[in-house]
Amino acid sequence: MTAVMDVTRTIATLRREVCGLHAELTRYALVVWTAGNVSARVPGRDLMVIKPSGVSYDDLTPENMVVCDLHGRVVEGDLSPSSDTEAQAYVYREMPHVGGVVHTHSPYATAWASRAEPVPCVLTMMADEFGGEVPVGPFALIGDDSIGRGIVETLRGSRSPAVLMQNHGVFAVGADARRAVKAAVMCEDVARTVHLARQLGEPLAIPQAEVDSLFDRYQNVYGQG
Repeated sequence: MTAVMDVTRTIATLRREVCGLHAELTRYALVVWTAGNVSARVPGRDLMVIKPSGVSYDDLTPENMVVCDLHGRVVEGDLSPSSDTEAQAYVYREMPHVGGVVHTHSPYATAWASRAEPVPCVLTMMADEFGGEVPVGPFALIGDDSIGRGIVETLRGSRSPAVLMQNHGVFAVGADARRAVKAAVMCEDVARTVHLARQLGEPLAIPQAEVDSLFDRYQNVYGQG
């Protein structure tokens, strides 16, 4: 009984967190209308919490977040889950360290995705957060786990927590949903800055050894531990 109550409390907490994090997507202008979503893994359970499909951001509540299993089947909730549910469920199945997934169509990053062009590592902030370029994943159709397969295939060979899915947009992952949102915010920021730099000329790449050093420091030393 105690274990069931603990899971119930955890899901309730995640419903509130996932709902609240959608405000960060609108705050940083990463989405429009009903596009995009945030999801979170339920620790210790083959479950995830995700945004309902086609619901206005103004109408999102903790109660209308949808709980699904890691094959995209609804476990709790009265609404249909996001159309990205099966894709994100695949990510959770294949990448056990991932606790949160975010999808956006943020304009600058999506412009790079439309050209199937990685964002090159020409900023120290990119080295810090992404450990190199922001990579491009393959074109895939929405509605099943095809996008998830492309995300996993791409991120397994990269230190980046974000991927530009060709002709589509950004998917970002993190140890929890908040860190996945941070990666999506940072992805758009660096995509914009590198775009602006290219208007002035060709940006200078950071040498790999310096990228490695910056990434190690940011991931292991920076902040309050």
